[in-house]
Amino acid sequence: MSASIGLPRVMRIGGGAVAEIGSVVASLGFSRPLVVTDNFLVCTGAAATMMKALESAGLSPYLFDGTVPDPTTASLEVGLAALSAHEADSVIGFGGGSPMDTAKALALLGLQGGHMSHYKAPRNNTGPALPIIAVPTTAGSGSEATQFTVISDSVTEEKMLCPGLSFLPVAAVIDYELTMTMPARLTADTGVDALTHAIEAYVSKKANPFSDSLALVAITTIGKVLRRAYLDGNDIQAREQMMLAATQAGIAFSNSSVALVHGMSRPIGAHFHIAHGLSNAMLLPAVTAFSVHDAESRYADCARALGVASVEDNDEVASKRLVEELAQLCRDVQVPTPKDYGIDSAKWQKLIPLMAEQALASGSPGNNPKIPTDAEIRDIYAQIYN
Repeated sequence: MSASIGLPRVMRIGGGAVAEIGSVVASLGFSRPLVVTDNFLVCTGAAATMMKALESAGLSPYLFDGTVPDPTTASLEVGLAALSAHEADSVIGFGGGSPMDTAKALALLGLQGGHMSHYKAPRNNTGPALPIIAVPTTAGSGSEATQFTVISDSVTEEKMLCPGLSFLPVAAVIDYELTMTMPARLTADTGVDALTHAIEAYVSKKANPFSDSLALVAITTIGKVLRRAYLDGNDIQAREQMMLAATQAGIAFSNSSVALVHGMSRPIGAHFHIAHGLSNAMLLPAVTAFSVHDAESRYADCARALGVASVEDNDEVASKRLVEELAQLCRDVQVPTPKDYGIDSAKWQKLIPLMAEQALASGSPGNNPKIPTDAEIRDIYAQIYN
């Protein structure tokens, strides 16, 4: 059975690549990009630097810095007004996952209109959208190379997965130097997010040889350097390798799929406003333990790629070591439990049934090696609280 593969048309990768953003946009034939970013990158001066680079290339950019963490349908309205007022011919997502997700949503809504709920899974979006150029500043989401965006419904609080080639960037500029100022907590959360992408891409029911190769390479790299980047943010080699691994993991899951971790993670983010990478990290060890016996050889491959098992270890031993290592990694980078994060126990317990319902409705659990029941998802939510 064939696999359908989608990739950005242009990728610039390496230190200093962001300085080439003007030539990238111009070479694609665009002249009026809307730069979608957030207030943090405005305050650091990074947004101004990008605007200057675009203007120096003879382009007419406009800056929209109204992105919010975990973007909502309400937050898109101001962005759509800016897109229309500028008569933008392209959209640049500059920042972490939230600015890139916002840029993708604006690119589609700017041409097709409607409400983002019309575009959520299981709908596969292949219709017209403005061209997207993605410039990530964190080593985690992989959104610069994926055909997905995630937007929360401001009314229902559902965190909607919206898939399809309409959301695939036409170009990505991947510059690890943009990650050098990431604090340790963000480094950890986005790093475990990237590892989750790679593992889920590999064990997914939709895995294929193309996604497999990138997933395993990403797992190997992250296993070697994530702790280093977490402990020393000035470790240039670790930062560079994490940035590339995050993109490789993004390509892998974009051309395979994510699974139960992501299905369960989105409701946590929506209801408790926890960053996506952190909610993935809270879930990864428990979901892996739940799933491992239904794809023992695949999880064993992940363990060997991560460096915690050898080819001499049988699959049962290797997969067990993977579960142990994921728990240890989360301890080493101080991933909090929902309780440690400050989430009220009563509220958590009350929302478990709704979160389980929303997790199943997203479709992602159906890609998991072991497809869970509603009761099993509820049990995992209960397990990870303490």
